[in-house]
Parts: sequence; C-alpha cells; structure tokens
Amino acid sequence: MFSGIVQGTRKIIAVDENSGIRRLEIDLTGLTENLQNGASVSVNGVCLTVVAIEKEHVRFDVIRETLNRSNLDVLKTGDPVNIERSLKLEDEIGGHQVSGHVDTTGKISKILKSENNLDLKISCASEWTRFLVPKGWIALDGISLTVVDVGEDWFTVSLIPETLKRTIIGNKHEGDPVNLEFDQNTKIIVKTLDSMLPEIEKRLRKSLIQDL
Repeated sequence: MFSGIVQGTRKIIAVDENSGIRRLEIDLTGLTENLQNGASVSVNGVCLTVVAIEKEHVRFDVIRETLNRSNLDVLKTGDPVNIERSLKLEDEIGGHQVSGHVDTTGKISKILKSENNLDLKISCASEWTRFLVPKGWIALDGISLTVVDVGEDWFTVSLIPETLKRTIIGNKHEGDPVNLEFDQNTKIIVKTLDSMLPEIEKRLRKSLIQDL
C-alpha cells in the first residue's frame, strides 16, 4: 500500500522488451535502503515488484495487462518517473490509501498556470467520472490529489508548488497521458448501488401497481 505522497523523481536508465514483458531499470539512488527483491515500489502510481537490484539500479518487470492500463508503455530511457516506496506499519499516511493498481489513463486536456499554482483539466471516459466527487481524491501518476470540479468526461485538480517540485507533473504537456487510480471505497459503493437499483425499481413498480 502507498500514500500517494511521492518521495521523489528518478530516471529510467534502460528499457528492454522481452516476450510480452517490458523490463524497466531505474536509478533509485537514495531510495534503496533495505530494499529487497520482491518488494513493491510505486512507479508513476503503478505498483511494481522489484526483480533485481544492482547497487542503486533496480529492475522491474511490467506485464501486458499493466501496460494496457497505464502510461508505462510509452516510457523510454532518460524519462523521469514518480517514485514512492511502500508504506510500513509505523509510517504516517499523509495522503490517502493508494493501492498502486491503476484503473485507466486520462489525458491532460488543459493546463492553467498562475503565479503559485497549476490547475489541470483531465479528460477520461465517462464511465470513470462517476467515481469522482468534488473534494474527493484521485491518484494521478501516483500523486494523491483532491478533486476540484467534475464534468461528464473530465475533472480538474490543483497543484501546489511543493507537489510540482517533488514530482514530474509540472513537466507534463497538454495531450500527455496520466495514470488514474480512483478511490476503492467509492468504487465499491457505486457498484453496489448499481447492482441494487434494478431490484429497487422492480419493487417500486410492484408497489405502484398494487396501489392502483
């Protein structure tokens, strides 16, 4: 589990394609203390498993399902990525409970810059915006952010200078894809209501007929 509080950015130093698996090698200098094979690390919000460690260079294997749901398939050597080590039991959760299981990707459709802030408008399929509410949260490339406004197929977030300094989000451009993870509790509630509605409607119709 992660908090969505990115610890820093690091660069990809190698990308290798092999039989449907993409291997990413990342220089995690300063973030490898007690890191072991099998550990989980969030890379742009995607929970990846460490498969090899050589000094400060760490390798991860990314399967096709993950590539289909995230922006990891467009990464190349030299690209910076957001990094967060998994939480320990004694860690403070300063953001939200982020699983690292990316739901889908969105696209930056508009960037609005002001003196000390950056506002992003993110477009995504309308099937996903039903899991969003203003002042709720979303993880964007692994960054825990508060939702500002929600439309039919878009939402907006605001970024403070500290977030821009610690993550790659300030270097994004309009049209760039971003990984999206929605609140798991909200998804469960919405899907539960969806499954209950047909039965509720059926009972209402029956009650109305009996009252006639």
